[in-house]
Amino acid sequence: MEIINPYISRYAEEHTSPENPLLKKINRDTHAQVLMPRMLSGHLQGRLLAMISHMVKPKAILEVGTYTGYSAICLAEGLREGGTLVTIDNNEELEERVRSYFRQAGLEQIIDYRIGNALEIIPTLAGPFDLVFIDADKENYIRYYDLVVNIVPLGGYILADNVLWSGKVLDTKPDKDTKAIQDFNRKIQNDERVENVLLPVRDGIMIVRKIKS
Repeated sequence: MEIINPYISRYAEEHTSPENPLLKKINRDTHAQVLMPRMLSGHLQGRLLAMISHMVKPKAILEVGTYTGYSAICLAEGLREGGTLVTIDNNEELEERVRSYFRQAGLEQIIDYRIGNALEIIPTLAGPFDLVFIDADKENYIRYYDLVVNIVPLGGYILADNVLWSGKVLDTKPDKDTKAIQDFNRKIQNDERVENVLLPVRDGIMIVRKIKS
């Protein structure tokens, strides 16, 4: 189910700053060579992530779900000098490809790319992380959120992708992943520690700002 009219989406991209050549290559390669290319953030969402990162000016970023590295490269654009980005993924098959993209972007010393189970890795991270991006398996969104919210400082941000789940969040008899997203959205809405905005961009991005400990 397409949530946004494709002509509106195209118009929005045409009036958004373009991808750089490497991001265009990652976009093209992912669609041609990698399974489930829909998982890629892509042009419009990538520029939004970069814009948010530039506004926040984070010293440290955590990303849960690397895929082919497109979003990590976009998020890294806004890092302060000396900043770092930790990105976690469990897909070993994509590791060589992703590390190559990070090298081409000149970010191999800035991006700490870890392969493994994020539920096990996140508790080992000291933080704090000024900006967190969650874009991994939907059934664990709440668990990821519960782990990261404590290592985000007051005024820090958490972003979560796919929170409209192709419009299926409106289903009254949801499947497992849809229910997980519905539960996540409800949890955020009721969490008094944060304020939030759900943006209907692409497949939905939840923007969360921590206002209480």
